[in-house]
Amino acid sequence: MKQSPMTGSPDAFGEDTPLARELADLSSRRRSLEAADVSFSGETRILTVSNQKGGVGKTTTAVNVAAAIAAVGGRVLVVDLDPQGNASTALGIPHSSDVKSIYDVLINEYPIEKVVQQSAESPNLLCVPSTIHLAGAEIELVSQVAREHRLRTALNAYLERAEAPVDFVIIDCPPSLGLLTINAFTAASEVFIPIQCEYYALEGLSQLLGSVQMIQKHLNPQLHVSTILLTMFDGRTRLAQQVAEEVRTHFAGQVLNTVIPRSVRVSEAPSFGQTVVEYDPQSAGAIAYREAAVEIINRSERSNEEGTR
Repeated sequence: MKQSPMTGSPDAFGEDTPLARELADLSSRRRSLEAADVSFSGETRILTVSNQKGGVGKTTTAVNVAAAIAAVGGRVLVVDLDPQGNASTALGIPHSSDVKSIYDVLINEYPIEKVVQQSAESPNLLCVPSTIHLAGAEIELVSQVAREHRLRTALNAYLERAEAPVDFVIIDCPPSLGLLTINAFTAASEVFIPIQCEYYALEGLSQLLGSVQMIQKHLNPQLHVSTILLTMFDGRTRLAQQVAEEVRTHFAGQVLNTVIPRSVRVSEAPSFGQTVVEYDPQSAGAIAYREAAVEIINRSERSNEEGTR
């Protein structure tokens, strides 16, 4: 048996060690992704990424799924509807106070094509940035005509005029149910919910589902929960496994097979103005987000609607 040069014990990198098995698994998953068959229908799918509980990886999920879809040839528009602007940061998009942004679209009726920017990561990855001005938009929207529909109106106009088809629009919401989130729900047809694999993971989920039902009834009958993604998963803990099992039991038709592991690389990437898909494409986090993106692409919207019935 191969010996460790330092201890004389069996090599820690031998075929039967946990690390070796993990590396082999990652290598196998990379090969599967390279062989994955994805195609786009030609119709635009609009997903709003939402969870009224903070700290669940909502923005991280929005930008990394968008980047992974763009990496396989999909054209993606990310709408940063969170005043913190974290999605803009992660995509390397300037969003200082003097930059035209989603605020100008909602309040001043700027066309989206005048504020959209292209991410350096891919020509297929576009972003409507957020700026600090968006923090006051909740109050300013109260007096606006058709205040709940302003994002939908702007998006529809943009998609009709777009020079190239947009396969996905991914809207990153703030973690609260205000007029910004209502605009996102009204503009989208699909709700994409990241759920953290930790205690209190389902806290607030019933409130979110209630909000979706309210929007369905009064503003947007097409809205439905299509996708749930388990994030920050640590397979070493019984708690994470129990949370995953509970979520899959209650939402069998919506939960993706892919789970997103806890990952230092995923956390590091935004500080470099990148998604993990660009920052470290061979890492476990990047591979998981690429797998999630393939699942989302291959799940037709029609099947998602049927799964919610």
